Amino acid sequence: MPATSAATVTRFAPSPTGRLHLGHAYSAWFAWAQAARDGGRFLLRIEDIDRSRCRPEFEAGIFEDLAWLGLVWETPVRRQSDHMDDYARALDDLKAQSLIYPCFCTRKDIQREIAAAGHAPHDIPRGPDGPTYPGICRNLDPADAEVRMAGGEAFALRLKTDPAAARAGPLTWRDLERGEQTARPEMFGDVVLARKDAPTSYHLSVTLDDHVQGVTCVTRGEDLFAATHVHRLLQALLGLATPVYRHHGLLTGPDGKRFAKRDKAETIESLRASGRTPGEVWTMAGVPAEARP
Repeated sequence: MPATSAATVTRFAPSPTGRLHLGHAYSAWFAWAQAARDGGRFLLRIEDIDRSRCRPEFEAGIFEDLAWLGLVWETPVRRQSDHMDDYARALDDLKAQSLIYPCFCTRKDIQREIAAAGHAPHDIPRGPDGPTYPGICRNLDPADAEVRMAGGEAFALRLKTDPAAARAGPLTWRDLERGEQTARPEMFGDVVLARKDAPTSYHLSVTLDDHVQGVTCVTRGEDLFAATHVHRLLQALLGLATPVYRHHGLLTGPDGKRFAKRDKAETIESLRASGRTPGEVWTMAGVPAEARP
């Protein structure tokens, strides 16, 4: 298995929107094991930008579950809600490059535009956030857009992805499982970097956080592989370091579906309450005994 350098820094970055399940346990172990294998450092980050869904009790539960499983992380823990000024400065940088525009489309607006373009349901272009945005608001008059924002209308701030990619030039990143990758962020349209009620998005915050924390190896589920195209572009535009990546497979339940909070997957808390030991939970997550914390 490929290894990174002795200076490897990894992180596990859950959102406190529910209790951790087996999939989370595996992802945390995967990051911890990469750092342990390389004699490096394992960090924990709390991704709590969604203030409508994040709860203090779920954050406390993250610490409780990981400690019960035997994982040890460095302190202090970075909490995204404490660093909104960092994300605002990054957005200002992109605005200064004329690469950001406000979008007032609802999901229904986007769906209607895609349908009008004649795409069959199985042929709709998709990016890391779902159907690729068709650029409805990209050419709005800037003065009109300012008036609408000032009037309190809901909006998202989108990245002009194709001119941004042209400005950045050819980009690559290295995945420890798949080798050298060519970044093609323009495939995914103009992604959202912030909203009126959320001053940063996953794409912007995670890319900046990894740089600020000195993460050298980003480990995460293969469902986020496509997002790396976008993150590599943001690194280039903002002058951030580019880590290596390692994407792992996703755990699935008896029904073949991957574990997810929205499906009320069995939690570490409930397994503990039922009398399971940490060793039994690691076995359920597919982690061999010799590789556990």
